[in-house]
Formats: sequence, structure tokens, C-alpha cells
Amino acid sequence: MFFAADQSVLSIMIMIIIGYFLAYKKLIDEKAISLITTIVINISLPMMMLNTIVSNFTKKMLIDDSRGLIVPFLTIGCCFIIAKLFSKIVKVKNNRRGLFVSMFFNSNTIFMGLPVNLALFGEKSVPYVLLYYIANTTFFWTLGVYEITKDGNKKTLNFFSMEIIKKILSPPLIGFIVGILLVLLNIKLPLFIMDTSKSLGSITTPLSMFFIGASIYLVDLKSVKFTLDIVWVLIGRFVISPILVILIAPVFHIPHLMESVFVIQAAMPVMANSAIIARAYNSDYDFASLMIAISTVGTLIVIPILMALL
Repeated sequence: MFFAADQSVLSIMIMIIIGYFLAYKKLIDEKAISLITTIVINISLPMMMLNTIVSNFTKKMLIDDSRGLIVPFLTIGCCFIIAKLFSKIVKVKNNRRGLFVSMFFNSNTIFMGLPVNLALFGEKSVPYVLLYYIANTTFFWTLGVYEITKDGNKKTLNFFSMEIIKKILSPPLIGFIVGILLVLLNIKLPLFIMDTSKSLGSITTPLSMFFIGASIYLVDLKSVKFTLDIVWVLIGRFVISPILVILIAPVFHIPHLMESVFVIQAAMPVMANSAIIARAYNSDYDFASLMIAISTVGTLIVIPILMALL
């Protein structure tokens, strides 16, 4: 199992290295990264989710799987509470305390989580990836963003606002919801639409990995000093978060594959959007960028270890 996991992660690493190399050669810059993000979030990812749900699920399967949603909501919620406690115990600086909390308990479930789970478990894992994504996205764009906004001198964002609701109802989530509705209502899409959605969805993984590789290259690591905050965020991402899933999931008797996917999702790196939100609300943007880079690289080491334990 460890060898198989290592092979899958190696494939992902190669794509990340290609993205890094393209950025090194100046073939990918900030504008290109913005374009990749736009394509993945607004086109390829929604199409992949739609196609995957419609192609692989029945009404009964969806109803049965939805019961597992309580596990990610409960584990992420517990991780949030732990993050708040650690931010005070560790005495994180005021201008990054909310950011610390957000990065501690939220993971990168799409750009990293989806392709990793596809590589490790195949297409059968996608619905479980999306279940965790729903919980993680809801937490990030409410409590996560709310915590970050408290770091800067801008007005704290109301997490019940329309702005937050629009963020939660992102194109990938809409694609997921549409796919579910089509299955529940027994609506069959024309073959040309299914073929188109499959083709567009297939570019999600390589583009996402190029994005991560290029982002790692473009981070100015020299501008940030190494502190214990970095260690504690990594502990939150790679130790506390997956352990919570391992401890809580058996209580609800969910399928083994669902539990395994949730563990992997819980151990994904820091949310890529953390840096964007940190910059927008005058939090410590450099710290966010550093953590995205370090945690992304760290994932490549952690995943084979977790797979050997599952």
C-alpha cells in the first residue's frame, strides 16, 4: 500500500515540478496563474463534478452517501476550536492570529485534494471528496474568512453577508449540486453534453498541479522569517486534523473508502485562497504564501505515510 501511494504521489509531484519549471522559465507568471485559476474554478472543475456525479451515481447511492457529511462538519468544527485554543497558547501575533486559525483548520480540498484522491483511490472517491469539500468550503468562507478579517485594520466581514454566500456557492459546488439534482430527478443529459463535460473536466488535475508548482516558485521565501507559528500550522494540517477524522469517523460507521478519503482530505495543505484573503484584509500575506508553499511540499511526504496507515 505504501509503494502504491508513493507511486501516485510521485505522479502528482512530476506535474507540480513541471509547473515549477514553467514558472522558472517565465512561461507561467502571475497572469497565467490567474488564468489557470479562472479556467479550473469556473469551467473544468464544475464540468468534472457534473460528469462524475451523473456518470457514477444512482439516486440510492447519493442518499446513502450524504449521511457521511456529518463527519467532515464535526471534525473540521473540532479542529477550529483547537486552532483557536492554540492561537492563544502559542501567543500568535495579532496581525496573523486569525490567519493562523484559518490555515490550521481548513485544507486545500480541490486544487490538491481532488487530484490526490483521484490518483490514490480513483473516480469512486470523487463524491466523498466533494462531501468534505462542502464542509471545508462552508467553514472557510464563513469562520475562516471571518477570522482573517480580524487581523487587519479593514472592516470585519459579516459571515452572514451575501458576499460570503456567493463564495460558498462557487461554480464547482454549483456543478456538484446540478449533478445531484439530475441524478435525483432521473434526468439524462444528451451524449454530446456528457462528452464535452468529460473532456473539459479531464484538464482539471494537470492544470491544478501546474498552478501549485508555479505558485511555489513565485513565493518569496526569503522575505519571511521562520517561526514556531509555521510548525504549529503544519501540526494542525498534518497531525491534528487527520487524527480527528480517524477518531471520529468510526463512530458513524461510514464506508471505509469514505473514511480514507476524509483522512486524506483532512491532511491536505493550507487553502490556496488564504493568501488572497490575507492580502485583501491586511493580514500577514507573506506568512500565508509561505505556509501554502511549505504545506504543499509537506503533503508529498505525509500522504504516503497516511496511506500506509489506512
